[in-house]
Amino acid sequence: MQRYIGTRSIGIRTPIVKEGDDLVKIVSESIKNAVETHNLELHDRDVITVTESLVARTQGNYATIDQIAKDINNKFDSDTIAILFPILSRNRFSVLLRAFAKSGKKLIICLSYPQDEVGNSLMDEEVLYDSGINPYTDVLDLEGYRKLVGSSYKHEFTGVDYVEFYQQIAPNSEVYFFNDARKVLDYTDEILVSSIHTRNKYKRQLKDAGAKVVLGLDEILNSSVDGSGFNPDYGLLGTNLSTEGKVKLFPRDGQKFVDALQEKLISMFNKNIEVMIYGDGAFKDPIGKIWELADPVVSPAYTKGLVGTPNEIKIKYVADNELGNLSSEELQEKMKEKIREKDDDLKGQDDTLGTTPRALTDLLGSLSDLTSGSGDKGTPVILIQGYFDNYSDN
Repeated sequence: MQRYIGTRSIGIRTPIVKEGDDLVKIVSESIKNAVETHNLELHDRDVITVTESLVARTQGNYATIDQIAKDINNKFDSDTIAILFPILSRNRFSVLLRAFAKSGKKLIICLSYPQDEVGNSLMDEEVLYDSGINPYTDVLDLEGYRKLVGSSYKHEFTGVDYVEFYQQIAPNSEVYFFNDARKVLDYTDEILVSSIHTRNKYKRQLKDAGAKVVLGLDEILNSSVDGSGFNPDYGLLGTNLSTEGKVKLFPRDGQKFVDALQEKLISMFNKNIEVMIYGDGAFKDPIGKIWELADPVVSPAYTKGLVGTPNEIKIKYVADNELGNLSSEELQEKMKEKIREKDDDLKGQDDTLGTTPRALTDLLGSLSDLTSGSGDKGTPVILIQGYFDNYSDN
């Protein structure tokens, strides 16, 4: 039978979970209910993705601002520390800043400009260009920043003046704007590198430049403090606001969960189903220029069948070039034949021009994040079917 549907992504509704719930049971039963209610059929190499927040919540992987503040005091000796290049976020960073301020230390808040690491703007780039200021070398203090942007520069989407907001959270702080991480040493030699994807580069630069203590967010709460949650790999990276005094951490022990869920699903449906945990998708908003990925990785855990990148030929390229002189019917058959006989590794071949050689888990995680949304859809589990099929499969 000819197939007329390729890849499809389906949001699966689940109960609202709480700490201590058996998430393997909840997810597997939710999938079973969806399959039976909506007459779905599962296949080998279907993918089930589970949002990281469900895993962290059932683990009880939370920490209070007091526990975070204590870890800051455990790891920094100076009365003054720098908070280097945090992102601008109420959900991601504001509660962490509240914890850092509660440590009692003076904070030197260092913001990159004209935008943060993931694209949240602190100023209009055209205004910066017209000013003659060199963002690669020039340091702005708060007065210089306000002179450049005016009394209040609000984020395009949230309507928040993040500089003012961060000052309100940490009144015992100074704010500076620069992009050369080593400039921070003019103010203190104890630094908490607060960027996400560039953290290792800045840690190395600062250590080479003679900084006394250099830690990243991944090194705060990488073990439990006074019974707190923790993440041994990512620390505070990937945290989300839970309440004004508490954060939800990125889940830990994810591999145990995905392996257990895969085993359960194979047992229930007799199909080789892949499983992964997903967080933020790896895509950029073309209007606001904001890169979605504020988690340290798209997927912190996945089953073995999801390792690798796509190995695909570009149908359009082949149809326009190698098979361009064929009739319509011949073209369909020759294209299917070429796909069936393609090499196991097409890297570097012209036939791949225009394909997307990204990690499978990044692609699947982005698809899952877009399907589940970030609000009230109530579908934190995603069923992805047909992702590993191609045009030659009937």
